[in-house]
Amino acid sequence: MDLGFDVGVLARLLALLVVLLIGAGLRSSGVLDAKRTARLNAVAYYVALPALIFVSTYDQAIGELLSVTLVGGLLFVLFTTASLAWLVHRGQETNGRRSVAIVQSYHSNLGYLGLPLVAATFDAQVTAVASVVLGVVTLVQVPMTIVVLSTFSSADANLVDELRGLATNPVLLSLIVGLGVGSIGVALPTAAATGLDAVGSLALPLALLCVGASLEFDVPAVDVGATGTVVGLKIVCMPVLAWIVFSTLAVDTPTFVASVVMLATPTAVSTYVFAAKLEGDEEFASLNVFTTTLVSIVTLFVVITLLT
Repeated sequence: MDLGFDVGVLARLLALLVVLLIGAGLRSSGVLDAKRTARLNAVAYYVALPALIFVSTYDQAIGELLSVTLVGGLLFVLFTTASLAWLVHRGQETNGRRSVAIVQSYHSNLGYLGLPLVAATFDAQVTAVASVVLGVVTLVQVPMTIVVLSTFSSADANLVDELRGLATNPVLLSLIVGLGVGSIGVALPTAAATGLDAVGSLALPLALLCVGASLEFDVPAVDVGATGTVVGLKIVCMPVLAWIVFSTLAVDTPTFVASVVMLATPTAVSTYVFAAKLEGDEEFASLNVFTTTLVSIVTLFVVITLLT
């Protein structure tokens, strides 16, 4: 094991933590109010992240990245983790807390942390596969989260509207365009590729600032047992299961690395938004996003170190 590289990985992850804390600090000081955070989020979501996905896939044929084995492995890990969460959290005191605990045990932060982290840490091939992982898992975990939260609440969720939103999702659209360009073999001008790469490099810092500005928690209200179980399932059990599944499937190294790292990411901030819309326990949801994100700095270091 290369200790120098391990130190580099640790330094990179600690830098992520610093940017997260800066985002939280800017929110607390009023610099990043709700309006400015929304604007920053729009730049990250509609500009930087799509640029990163496109430059990661535009020179790759879809057949080289997307396979039945990859999709099958991802779905197995996702549904198995969700099933375990359903069993583990069945004793939660309220429906709102139970639904949030289940959702946050499997719903990964693939876009705002996973893909940018992979791009900053691994080579282009791993990043390209990670882009596909983002697309496949997003198409499944978002509808599943809406269904779970709706099942335990009286809120009226329009699944058709949410699916329509996925159809116009800039992240998924950039993936489709990138894979389409790569499969057709269209050459992208060097200047355009360089410019998009520069824009894509902003995805991680912008996303981390947005996540940091969204994190809130109330220490006296912490349910250590419930939150600890969410943390254990999301950032310990899920990546371990992914490691076992993709080892068994004997996939190539880029697919293995991308899948494990992406599924090792913490709970997505969007789960808090869904919980607020669908009568979930908002305070509990916010706490779990904060805790899984904080603890994942350690677990991601372990995962990435083991993979390098």
